Amino acid sequence: MRPLLVVLLAAGLAACASSGSVPRPRPFPGVPEPPTAPGEAESPAPALPLAFDRDALVRTALGFRGVPYRDGGSDPSGFDCSGFVQYVFAQQGVGLPREVRDQFQSGEKIEVRRVQPGDLVFFETVGHGASHVGVAISGDEFVHAPSSRGRVRVERFSEGYWAARIVGVRRIR
Repeated sequence: MRPLLVVLLAAGLAACASSGSVPRPRPFPGVPEPPTAPGEAESPAPALPLAFDRDALVRTALGFRGVPYRDGGSDPSGFDCSGFVQYVFAQQGVGLPREVRDQFQSGEKIEVRRVQPGDLVFFETVGHGASHVGVAISGDEFVHAPSSRGRVRVERFSEGYWAARIVGVRRIR
């Protein structure tokens, strides 16, 4: 059973990011550890935080301004949009899926006019449906890893390019 679990886990991680990179820190809270082999010491699974500090999350996200975009990137050497969001939340002990479409299914749907710092803001940039994500930081500003020629930066989602493409907001609890 354990070899099957390891194979399934490896296949899932390979499908998550095009570069195959894994965000740090690990393990993520709420993700069960594989069962221990007979004779190995068992460690309790980490508990999910009751709440996380949204101000600290926003400060963490803003601390990565200037980090270059990297396709499949999920660490401070370079981020893509969903890798950035996953990494920032992991710093607060909150595990999120790796892909935008899966992050768009996480948490609670929030009306755009009710967005708060720390909410996930989703955009339709390629094809139909959510294909880009950032972290709301205040008012109508969000921080994100924008494109292959960009760097992590702050923009307004109520203006120009982003206003025409916003498709939803999700609140992670």
